[in-house]
Amino acid sequence: MQSNNSNKIQNPNTQVPKTPEMNDRDRINDMLATEKYMTDGYDTALNEASHAALYEDILSIYTETQNCQREIFNIMFQKGWYKMDAATGQQLQQSHQQFSNYMTTQFPH
Repeated sequence: MQSNNSNKIQNPNTQVPKTPEMNDRDRINDMLATEKYMTDGYDTALNEASHAALYEDILSIYTETQNCQREIFNIMFQKGWYKMDAATGQQLQQSHQQFSNYMTTQFPH
């Protein structure tokens, strides 16, 4: 479903030069993608670590990487380089109902 611009959550867009060279927006977008990729890898490593000390080391690195990812996201959002669609009340209600149904049908009581 496509949304109109009034349904966008964003800050004013910080302008960057439109040239063939990478600009600040390109660089920070690449950094965010890298951090997301790294947290996915650490997540898998955490699930498969059998040694307690190794698990704790990976968890520490994962947490640091996740925090860095969040900081990069916040910078991009503040500059207007990361846009999201606002959920309508109906969309929120549908999601709530969907997950409430999961709880009653798929989780033991």
